[in-house]
Amino acid sequence: MSTRPGRRAAEPAEGGEELVTPGSVRHSLVELAVAAVLAEILLGLVGGLPAAAAGAVLFALAALPTARYVAGGGVLDVGLRRRSRLMDSHEPGLGDWRWTVRQGLSPDGDVQPLRGRLQRLFAARLSEAHNLSLADDRDRDRVAGLIGPGLWPWIDPAAQAPAPTVPPDVLLALVDRLESL
Repeated sequence: MSTRPGRRAAEPAEGGEELVTPGSVRHSLVELAVAAVLAEILLGLVGGLPAAAAGAVLFALAALPTARYVAGGGVLDVGLRRRSRLMDSHEPGLGDWRWTVRQGLSPDGDVQPLRGRLQRLFAARLSEAHNLSLADDRDRDRVAGLIGPGLWPWIDPAAQAPAPTVPPDVLLALVDRLESL
């Protein structure tokens, strides 16, 4: 069963085992193994026993690092893979959060940066915990019910902010609701 939201697991086959899902690690390893076996057979047919033996050694030496890379075995990765995409265009830090909260609470500040960040946090939490999308109109009623009628206007991406600043008690309630999701 897949743990990624929005992705269904392959249906079990008649024998009870799961089918290999295209794009999965298992699928990639199966494809590589089939290609290696076919190449080994071809080497044996063309070059005889010495070529088959040399091919088996080369494939074994190439298979170990390839399988490790495909399976993500590089826990102590040395930077060969691309960095994972972050939610914002820069790495998150607490310094700009302080400014964002201060601007959202201040009467002469701007609520939009704080509201945008809260919407992204709620969208991520709803997606990973409940498999719901904040932007999808089909999930709108369920999302509004989960967040609550008093807090939903502050998170609703289709509506304007209910006030020019976020009251401190509303901000605390939003953070508490985000933690409880």
